[in-house]
Amino acid sequence: MSDDRDSLQRRGLKLGHLQLIAELAETGQLGLSALRLGIAQPAASRMLAEMERIVGQDLCLRTGRGMVLTPAGLALAARAARIRLEMRDAAREMEEHARGAFGNVRIGAVTAPALEIVLPVLRTFRLTHPGVTVDVAVAPSDTLNTQLLDGQIDFALGRLPAAPAEAALLDMDEMGDEPVSLLVRRDHALLAGPLRDPARLLEFDWVIPGGDSPLGRAVLAHLARLGLPPPPRRLSTASFLLTLALIQQSNAIAPLARAVADQFARGPDAPYAELPIDLGIVVAPYGLLTRKGAILPPAARLLARAMLNAGRRTAG
Repeated sequence: MSDDRDSLQRRGLKLGHLQLIAELAETGQLGLSALRLGIAQPAASRMLAEMERIVGQDLCLRTGRGMVLTPAGLALAARAARIRLEMRDAAREMEEHARGAFGNVRIGAVTAPALEIVLPVLRTFRLTHPGVTVDVAVAPSDTLNTQLLDGQIDFALGRLPAAPAEAALLDMDEMGDEPVSLLVRRDHALLAGPLRDPARLLEFDWVIPGGDSPLGRAVLAHLARLGLPPPPRRLSTASFLLTLALIQQSNAIAPLARAVADQFARGPDAPYAELPIDLGIVVAPYGLLTRKGAILPPAARLLARAMLNAGRRTAG
């Protein structure tokens, strides 16, 4: 059985210590960290010395340019940052309890779930919870994961990081796979007749996210399974707006999540169309991502539950 008689808290580690080490991890400067905490630099220096005495290890190395955290310092700073986020969320939760059905929720989503899940859910949620404001960031999963771990958003609809160490910092409630369609401009030459040979696609430019993105990896891997090389003429960009502009003004082909392609190719007057060929490309599952073990404030919890239910209905 564990014994907390020699715990850091009993040895004198306080919230102020944790706030300082978290700031040092961000700034690398004792003076700037002290300024951000509203304390004098000598006081910050004393707090750092206290921390090192309490943990029994060096936490920082002084350099000509500031401070570099030791491995022990980095480990403590990571936990301190998480505690700081939990304290901030606790303050938000208390405020929301005091105010009733009010609050602010910050969420993120990759493009397809943003269109297919977030927009429909928000239309209803704004009617049923008019006192809750919602901020939405649409970005690639890597960006959303960083924002989530930094506490900039409460939850995200996206994919886990590829690196196991980073994925271990997040929880995911899976929603479903993401099939891919090929989007082109409405009068593209490949729409003129039957399209049975996938090799014809390689005669045109492609606009694909970078090969390190989930969509980019899925496209290149599936082409290889079909015995096809990577498109010889391709532009890599993570910008959705640039992708749309490029395919509208050229003969380029853009692989996009089918939910996204359907939105922009809908109706007889749409400027885009989906190519009548299914290559069978499917991007890895996405889901609702939260920080490992995090307890969402009430308003965020309500919205996350609505998103999760809608996502599972869509996938089912």
